[in-house]
Amino acid sequence: MAVETTFQRRLQHGAECLRDGGVHFRVWAPGKRKVEVLIGGTATLLAPDRDGYHSGIVPGAGPGTLYKYRLDGSDAFPDPASRFQPQGPHGPSEVIDTAAFRWRDARWGGITIRGQVIYEMHVGTFTPEGTWRAALAHLPALADLGVTVLEVMPIAEFPGRFGWGYDGVDLFAPYHVYGRPEDLCEFVNRAHELGLAVILDVVYNHLGPDGNYLAQYSREYSSTKHVTEWGEAINFDGTGSRPVREFYADNAAFWVSEYHLDGLRLDATQSIFDDSPEHILRVVGRRVREAAAGRGTIVVAENEPQETRLVRPVQEGGYRLDGLWNDDFHHSAMVALTGHNDAYYTDYLGAPQEFISAVKYGYLYQGQRYKWQKKRRGTPAFGIPSHAFITFIQNHDQVANSAHGERIHKLTSPGRLRAVTALMLLAPGTPMLFQGQEFAASAPFLYFADHEPRLAELVARGRREFLEQWRRMKTPEVQARFSTPNDPQTFERCKLDWGERERHRSTLDLYRDLLRLRREDAAFSMQAPGHVDGAVLAAHAFVLRFFAADDGDRLLLVNLGQDLHLDPAPEPLLAPPKDMQWEILFSTEDPRYGGCGTAAVDSDENWRVPGEAAVVLRPAPLPAKPQTLHKKDE
Repeated sequence: MAVETTFQRRLQHGAECLRDGGVHFRVWAPGKRKVEVLIGGTATLLAPDRDGYHSGIVPGAGPGTLYKYRLDGSDAFPDPASRFQPQGPHGPSEVIDTAAFRWRDARWGGITIRGQVIYEMHVGTFTPEGTWRAALAHLPALADLGVTVLEVMPIAEFPGRFGWGYDGVDLFAPYHVYGRPEDLCEFVNRAHELGLAVILDVVYNHLGPDGNYLAQYSREYSSTKHVTEWGEAINFDGTGSRPVREFYADNAAFWVSEYHLDGLRLDATQSIFDDSPEHILRVVGRRVREAAAGRGTIVVAENEPQETRLVRPVQEGGYRLDGLWNDDFHHSAMVALTGHNDAYYTDYLGAPQEFISAVKYGYLYQGQRYKWQKKRRGTPAFGIPSHAFITFIQNHDQVANSAHGERIHKLTSPGRLRAVTALMLLAPGTPMLFQGQEFAASAPFLYFADHEPRLAELVARGRREFLEQWRRMKTPEVQARFSTPNDPQTFERCKLDWGERERHRSTLDLYRDLLRLRREDAAFSMQAPGHVDGAVLAAHAFVLRFFAADDGDRLLLVNLGQDLHLDPAPEPLLAPPKDMQWEILFSTEDPRYGGCGTAAVDSDENWRVPGEAAVVLRPAPLPAKPQTLHKKDE
């Protein structure tokens, strides 16, 4: 039987190494009379603990020990809170001691959401090797670009050789194909040395179907009153839910405390159901902050129904998270860029007023009727700071939700895309890029998942059915070209070609210069409430005015249509400060970015706004009036 002794655990679940040797094992298995740790051919009985836990110390175990739990003398399974699965989700768990890693980030103070630029990345396709170690080499380039936060797609252990990660089954175990846990530690270490924060995309709404052994330990992990579109929901509010809530709260704290991560991105929070007095999302946010022990952290949520209570203060009934993905901005941008507004783009026109409203108010739908869903959508967002809204024109879902996973630069005109890029990067929301976007990566991003054949066919069928919401994707000629998710070539095609950073230099320069302007120009960096206003100038053109002190105002003119001559121009936002005139500070039509140059915008011909372009103007002193010479009196 395991040795019992007083031991202050860091977390409630899993195997933790003792300073003087041995490992303390603890697992929740209510209803099991007998739980044993199997190490090699040796079984060690754990003692019953409170609330259905079983725990004990195994003196001979240590870092690197492989083990499983045997339940009631029958089958053995991996640890639900395994820290590493070196042979995949069906193999034994490995004892990991991240405290032994030599961290070099003691001076790293963490982050707040304000002032950040997020970069979403998938470790498996970020480099040809698809590992943490390979990714390290490219972190300096991201820091130089102006990125400040790396948002890593899910890494919780999942079955197969490749996948997006949203079907994870071992929530505490970094996916073994990407490298060992110490490789992840080194990745975070290097990021912090370069001034980059790292947050992790986690899935707390469901578990994957293959390799999920939680039900072997307790059926109470799954809800009996809620379901998700992916299957069983997590039991956060039913019978036996307290240890389940501890399990997920522990997981949120684990990534921050053990791997020094700077926060989390929470997937599909609308499917995290909880009728408890305190919602689990509020608990997760609190545990992340506590685990950081004084470091700044952020927790960002994806929430399709646009529930703003997620970021409101606790005293207002909110959950006190830090950011929300803004799909409305993306959907308007896609319609403006491509001209298509079917499927879930139905309720968007890509019109100038949509962009002005998104910049000023965040969400476009805050309770209006949404005909695509045949119901009202959204909640009021007034009073929520701009930086709480994460804006993007690409992310993993939206790139993949097309017939061929094509990047947006292949679906629109270069000038129009440069203009919308400038809008996204200079607007007061928190911008997010998707890997390779900054250099117009040619690699698609498709849906890929390496499941066993029966499950693979179900997944492929579900993917086809999902894409059929777009009318043009129902056609036989398009469906014949759909990629197969479990085909290794589907995965390989999505890997970035980093040589394109130089070959596509004009795009990289555009992103770098815009992010520098955002960072260094006070009008764009302040993200202050009410400091931006806008006006529609024409069917496809609008102006945003960024108000700043000391004649530091900036105009951002965005024209997604043809050349525009405004004469007259009766719009007060176009008026320069007193005794000043407007001059060009930046234009997406600069030849460095592939443009054709920009003539004066505000001149004696009144306003001429170039088509498919964005131009930033700043105030400049009016030229001195020529002196009038008078003849001397005779």
